[in-house]
Amino acid sequence: MKTQLKSLAEQVIVITGASSGIGLTTARMAAERGARLVLVARNGDALETIAGDLRALGAEVICVVADVGREEEVRAAARKAIEHFGGFDTWVNNAGISIFGRNEEVSREDQRRLFDTNFWGVVHGSLAAVEHLKKKGGALINLGSELSDSAVPLQGMYAASKHAVKGFTDSLRIELMEEEAPVSVTLIKPAAIDTMFVPHAKNYMDVEPKLPPPIYAPDLVANAILTAAQHPHRDVYVGAASKLTSSTAHHAPAVLDSLMKRLMFKQQRTDQPAGDRDDNSLYSPAPGAGGRERQGHKGVVFESAPYTAATLHPRTTAVAIGAGIALLALWQGRQPARRKLGFTR
Repeated sequence: MKTQLKSLAEQVIVITGASSGIGLTTARMAAERGARLVLVARNGDALETIAGDLRALGAEVICVVADVGREEEVRAAARKAIEHFGGFDTWVNNAGISIFGRNEEVSREDQRRLFDTNFWGVVHGSLAAVEHLKKKGGALINLGSELSDSAVPLQGMYAASKHAVKGFTDSLRIELMEEEAPVSVTLIKPAAIDTMFVPHAKNYMDVEPKLPPPIYAPDLVANAILTAAQHPHRDVYVGAASKLTSSTAHHAPAVLDSLMKRLMFKQQRTDQPAGDRDDNSLYSPAPGAGGRERQGHKGVVFESAPYTAATLHPRTTAVAIGAGIALLALWQGRQPARRKLGFTR
């Protein structure tokens, strides 16, 4: 069954992890385009501030304080969306957290907590969403990562959770296809993004962590999410770096392992001594952690991603390429005539 998705102005969108980073950027962008919103996060104060700002701009927004690692709280969020708006059209599983440190050093308690948010949060949200979307149609959008297809040292549990998200998302998509359910299922795979990812993470290292380059803007991920909310896509790589990493992991895994060993320890460590290990958002929101889209990366942040734009709009890209080829052919075809008339350089 072909899935028909609505324009954003006709949609109700549920976004988890909406109090900062990609979730917050997506919420603001969706509100600007006329969507009604259900914002879900643990940080109630940040949610209310964000909702107030969006309402002042004319958006219709409700907030739900919930920990996505608790299934009953996620299902309560779905019920509130249905009670207030009569349903929802797109559900975005965005909430996530990381831990920096070697696998042997990270406590099992912390590893399990990360999986509660990153993996089980996606499972809880997906199943609650699908239960409703199967009846009326819509889009389920899960946030994976370039690490859904590869691995990286010092963030082993994060990479493992994103592998798990990919496996779950792909299997759920196939099951829905077999049922001919009118639900589009998309996995978004961003490269490193300038969000509050690092400040939220728990750090086991002796220095402060950082994201390895290249770094992309959260607006690019938000745009990919909202495009997938309107037009079915299976996978979306945000940033050519994400696609390159995935392709290398598939075709030359040993080469990628060697590169990771050589580069990724240094590129995830700063020269600053580590701060308080308890200053993180693994178990609860850290003070002042909500309400910010970006950390403010001091290096280069790519504000555009031509590869991603081309994959999201293949027909437009094909037309543009075709027009360029035609113009080039026309220009080349005129060269002999120009030379005969003396128009040479």
